[in-house]
Amino acid sequence: MSSSVEPRDVRGWVLYDGSCGFCSRWVPFWKNTLARRGFDVALLQSEFVRERLGLSEDELLTDLRLLLADGGQVRGANVYRYITRRIWWATPVYLLAVCPGFRWVFDRGYLTFAKHRYRVSRVCRLPGHR
Repeated sequence: MSSSVEPRDVRGWVLYDGSCGFCSRWVPFWKNTLARRGFDVALLQSEFVRERLGLSEDELLTDLRLLLADGGQVRGANVYRYITRRIWWATPVYLLAVCPGFRWVFDRGYLTFAKHRYRVSRVCRLPGHR
């Protein structure tokens, strides 16, 4: 696993589905921004992740995940909340994502996108890692 963050300084890894073209395009795009906050990125399909999480492939690929250095995990829309809370200029996104009413919309939007991410990737012609 290549890392842009020194191993001792890693606060966690944003884990994304490498077979999803959208995810493969946009998560690495934010790699430097994440690295400045102590986070690295890795494919959910990587050996490192399989060993650390001990989940089946189907379980691994259900959600975007954040694996924290202490072994804790954050999944789905909560990954966005966790990360945006730590980036000063993303504070408005974080505030909307936790605001009553908008939280429900944010969660439903994430779930709908996650369920259809391969279709979105195909339509946008975004190839994933294979």
